[in-house]
Amino acid sequence: MARIAGVDLPQAKRAEIGLTYIYGIGRARSLSILYRASVDPNKKVKDLTDEEVTRIRQIIEEEGNIEGDLRKEIALNIRRLIEVGSYRGLRHRRNLPVRGQRTHTNARTRKGPRRGTIANKKKATAKT
Repeated sequence: MARIAGVDLPQAKRAEIGLTYIYGIGRARSLSILYRASVDPNKKVKDLTDEEVTRIRQIIEEEGNIEGDLRKEIALNIRRLIEVGSYRGLRHRRNLPVRGQRTHTNARTRKGPRRGTIANKKKATAKT
């Protein structure tokens, strides 16, 4: 079983895809790591030898900025924006889209489910 950076990689996936299960590693970075470790990206994770896994692990540790450290760094950056009182910080604080998207319609993922206060008031008055 390949365990890199505290993450168990899925055995049935190709190495290129398996590495993306580590937070902070996408397809491009995965391919770069595998190329430098001289590992075939099409090889399944279960077929990787211990030597190959060690080389991959070593390259990832050299690069840094994955999993917990990356999450911590991002959280600190957001906290700094909030403390400074920047526009982006205010948007983070209010759980609204940060990058200029429209909110009159859409943005339901960030804003959460609709609150039907007006519709509920109309129903309540109609019943009595």
